[in-house]
Amino acid sequence: MKKGLLIVLSGPSGVGKGTVRKLVFEDESLNLAYSISMTTRSPRNGEEDGKDYFFVSKEYFEKAIENNELLEHARFVGNYYGTPKAYVEKLREEGKNVFLEIEVEGAKQVLSQYEEDDGVLSIFLLPPSLEELEKRIRGRRSEPEDIIQERLGKAKREMGLKDNYQYNLVNDSIESASEKIKNIIRSKIFARKDS
Repeated sequence: MKKGLLIVLSGPSGVGKGTVRKLVFEDESLNLAYSISMTTRSPRNGEEDGKDYFFVSKEYFEKAIENNELLEHARFVGNYYGTPKAYVEKLREEGKNVFLEIEVEGAKQVLSQYEEDDGVLSIFLLPPSLEELEKRIRGRRSEPEDIIQERLGKAKREMGLKDNYQYNLVNDSIESASEKIKNIIRSKIFARKDS
């Protein structure tokens, strides 16, 4: 059995990564497994531990950093976020195509640990415009103004890093963006079967 792909989907906060990912995952033929991130932030309404994130203490997270147990980690708005390495590699060894939906800084760390021929696929999701991104972030109604401004400033900087990814896609429609991502994954799977 061939080791699964590592698919990295990144882009600025509020661009719709989670919504697009959910549509991509409806296609069972892609044999996808979602890589659940670990975080020290509190769960938002409706989020479940072990499904949306692994919610852990700051002490637990810092021990994981110390022991080099994370593919990537970052600190944002006072909280840690990261991807457990052993969890991802176990899924890939089982032949699953592991899907990481992560922030740009984390994606940079992950991509620096792999070569393209290691079965890694990187996709950057862009908003149609910065105005649209701001509308989406404000539409969440979950954060105070200073956090919104911080997210928007960070988004502008992150969009400058889009060329570090194999593919750039504009999320002008979640249906269209998810179809394009499915096609990219399919072509990568078939290309690896032939090699």
